[in-house]
Order: sequence, then structure tokens, then C-alpha cells
Amino acid sequence: MKPLEGLIILEFCQFLAGPSAGLKLADLGARVIKIERPIKGEACRQLSIKDLFVDDSSLLFHTINRNKESFAADLKNPDDLVLIKKLIAKADIMTHNFRPGVMEKIGLDFDQTLAINPKIIYGTITGYGNKGPWAKKPGQDLLLQSLSGLSWLSGRKSQGPVPFGLAVADLMCGNHFVQGILAALLKRAKSGKGVLVEVSLLESILDVQFEAITSFLNDGGQLPERGDVKGSAHAFLSAPYGVYQTQDSYLSLAMGDLLFIGKTLGLDLSHYADKHQWFASRDEIREILSEKIITKKADYWIDLLQKEGIWCGKVLNYKELDSQPFVDELSLKQTVKNSDGKSLVTTRSPIQLDGDILVSKKAAPKVGEDNENIHKQFLND
Repeated sequence: MKPLEGLIILEFCQFLAGPSAGLKLADLGARVIKIERPIKGEACRQLSIKDLFVDDSSLLFHTINRNKESFAADLKNPDDLVLIKKLIAKADIMTHNFRPGVMEKIGLDFDQTLAINPKIIYGTITGYGNKGPWAKKPGQDLLLQSLSGLSWLSGRKSQGPVPFGLAVADLMCGNHFVQGILAALLKRAKSGKGVLVEVSLLESILDVQFEAITSFLNDGGQLPERGDVKGSAHAFLSAPYGVYQTQDSYLSLAMGDLLFIGKTLGLDLSHYADKHQWFASRDEIREILSEKIITKKADYWIDLLQKEGIWCGKVLNYKELDSQPFVDELSLKQTVKNSDGKSLVTTRSPIQLDGDILVSKKAAPKVGEDNENIHKQFLND
């Protein structure tokens, strides 16, 4: 039995942050019912990655909405709103990421929802919180990466700001949302009362950078300074940390004793015996390491370095990753099917409980696919 089995979640969320949280809660056993507008459904159904679609919905939508149900309803339609309120009365958790003020107009803000269900856990995601001049601005991942300082932590100094290659603000906010909801379940178990859970993309993306921001706040306001050699990987760490080109591919080197690493590579780095130089002269040191490492193949260096306990690894692309034995040994992929029998290969939950991997075979639903069943179970009384 999964830990959240028996819990009913109504998900009024769209795009990534809220639905990614719903995916994780569904993997843990909760029954997640997406409330979608009729016909078109959630907006993310048409937001594609690489222009890939499955049964008229984007592959992106399928990626974060598997193992859920869909109930189509128009929140502006009084009759549909009556049905929604009946579902809320029987739900455990309700989530939404509408901009501040939207649910108040509909009549489904926290206080109004508590009147329907006094034990509801009511979760909201906003872009920038509920107060201030930014409250109603669009909470979009690239915009959050840009204004939060995150884009100054990747790439080289000469490149200018570099956005992260994933929707990191959305995904981390989804993780924080799950943490808040799980904490709220414990609080409700103790108090017997409903709980309001609030997160924002801004607060999440700042929390992701807690090390870097704390450094800035306690170091006289010094801005992070990235290295400016190819493969530099961290604005706050000294050499040798980074990625280096070899004769045939790429090699990553993590933290370690620079002099010992140099000796293992066949380099005399005694000129940099003062550890403060490992940061102050990191670009110069990385250039010296790069000139040496490019002379041999990656496997040669990895074998040599790992025998000495030095933290290093080959830089893999997705095709190379997929061929690694641990992908099958750890069952890192799963196949899901939709109601038409179409299959989709995707990742799985990273959590194991009592030795059991959390898997789900159900693909994302079509718009309103579960209306009839939900009517029979909850709305025909």
C-alpha cells in the first residue's frame, strides 16, 4: 500500500510547478483529479517540447500528468461550479496556481473553501507571492531565473547571463509544494482543521540559491564571479572543479587536493601550494589542466584518477546514459499506457519505500476522460 492511498486531490493547476507536485503526490498513492476546462483542457496540453505530441496533447503534458484523472468543468458555469463544490466537500487536498484574485472572484478562495470543507488542505502557487507590485505579474520560469540572479551562475564570465537548461524554478517550486502539503497533512492530523499552504516561484528559486545568496549577504556584497575558461562550472569553487575536454570526449573533475591531482596527472603544480591560489588563479590552473587532459582519452584519465580516489567522471549525453547498465539494474524507466493503448516511456519516481519502487502504469488522461466515473462516485447523490 502506498502512503497516500485514499487521499483525494483536486488539481486546478496548469503548466509545470503545480502539476509536477501533483505527479509526485500521485506517485505516492494519492488520487489526483485534474479540473480542466472542457474541450481544450489545461493550457499545457498545447505547450510542446521539440514539437512532440501524443493523442493531441504535448509530450510535456504527458510527462508531468501521468497517473491522474481528468474532470472537465467550466468554473464560470454555475451548474459546473455546483459540481466542483460537491467534489471539494469530499476531497482532502485542493491545489491551484491562478493569479491572486482569481479564486476570490470564483468564490473558491481559502476561507470560502473552508466553509465547504473545514478540513481541506488548500495549496496555492504564485509567481511572486500575494502582495506587492509583482503579485499579478506572470510567473514564468525564464523570467524567474532572470530576476533572481540564477542566470549569473552558469556558463563563463564572458558569456553574460546564461539561463539554466531546465525549468528549474517551476520544478523546485513543485518540490517545495509537495513538502508543504505533506507537512500540512501532519498538521491537520494533529489539529483536525484545514491548512493553507502557500509557495511562490520567487521564494523557491531564491531557496535553491541559499548558498550563493548567503555568501553575497555575508561577503560585503561581492557578486559571484564565474571563471572564464571553457568548462568552468561553479562561481564559488576553486580549481580543479570543472569539465575538461579529452582526446575523445569530456571529463569532469570535482573537489580535491590540487597538488595531488596534478601529480597524478603528471603535472608539477607546486607553484600553487598556497590553497588561496586555487581560487584566485583558478582560470590559469584550469588552462594548465586542460592542456594536459586533452592529450589522452577520457577512459585513460578516469582509470588513472579513480585508482587514486580522485572524484572524476565521464560526461555523458542522454544516448550514452541510456546505454549504462545501471539504467536497467535500477529500473530507472517505466512504460505507461493511455486509454487508447498507446505506450510512452518515461522516468519514474526516485523514491523507494520498504524496498519497493513507486511506479504507475497510467498515462495522462484525455480532457474529461473521467467525468462519467467521477459523477457516479461523487456527484449522483
